[in-house]
Amino acid sequence: MEKILKMRNIRRHYAMPSGTVKALDGIDLEVSEGERIILLGPSGSGKTTLLNCLSALDSPTSGSYSFSGSLVPSNDSEKMTKFRRDNIGYVFQFFNLLQDLTVLENILLIQELAGSRDEGKARELLGMVGLADEIHRFPAEISGGQQQRVAIARSLAKTPRLLLGDELTGNLDSKTSTAVMEVLVKACEAEGITCVFVTHDESLIEYATRVVRIDSGKVLSDEIVE
Repeated sequence: MEKILKMRNIRRHYAMPSGTVKALDGIDLEVSEGERIILLGPSGSGKTTLLNCLSALDSPTSGSYSFSGSLVPSNDSEKMTKFRRDNIGYVFQFFNLLQDLTVLENILLIQELAGSRDEGKARELLGMVGLADEIHRFPAEISGGQQQRVAIARSLAKTPRLLLGDELTGNLDSKTSTAVMEVLVKACEAEGITCVFVTHDESLIEYATRVVRIDSGKVLSDEIVE
C-alpha cells in the first residue's frame, strides 16, 4: 500500500516556568492508504499533541512530516489551514454541530466551505450513517449517538484523505460507541479514507487495523491487528 504520510523524529516541546515539557519526544510514524490506526495511551502521553501535528493544527518543534510526498507546512497559519481544508477530516469528542442548522444543513455548510456543495452527496452520507430520516431535524432533537453520526458524516463531506478522531466515543455509552464505530468503519471503507483515532479505550482496538501505543511522548509499540 502507498504511504500517505511519514513522520521522522517529531518533537513538540513547550517551555514552561517549571521547565521544558516534552509532549512529543522523537516520534517516528508511517501510515499507509486505507489503514485505521488507534493511538492508545494514558492522559498526558502525547496522543492529542500528535493528532494536532498530524492535522497541522500545531507545528512540531523539530523533525520532518511529509504528506503524499510533500512537506506539510508549519509555522504558517494560512498554509496550514489550506492543508487541513484540502486533506483532513476531524471528529471530536464533543460533536460541535451548529444548533441552529438542521442535520442536512450542517453537512451542506461544510461542503460550501470546501467549495463543493452537493446535496445529493450530503444525503447519501447521512443515509450511510443511518440518518436518512433525520435530515430535517435539529441537533437538539436527536440523541448523542445520532449527533456523533452527523459529525462523522460532516467530516466525510469533503472526502478527506485522512480522518482524525480525538476520543470520539468519549461521551457515549458502550452500546452507542459500538454502533458509532461500526458506522464509521463502514463509511471510511466505502469512501477509501485513511483513519487515525486517539483513545484510551482498549475496546476500540477491534475496529483498527493497527495499534500504536505511546507514552511520555514516545512510541512504545506499533502492532498490526490480526
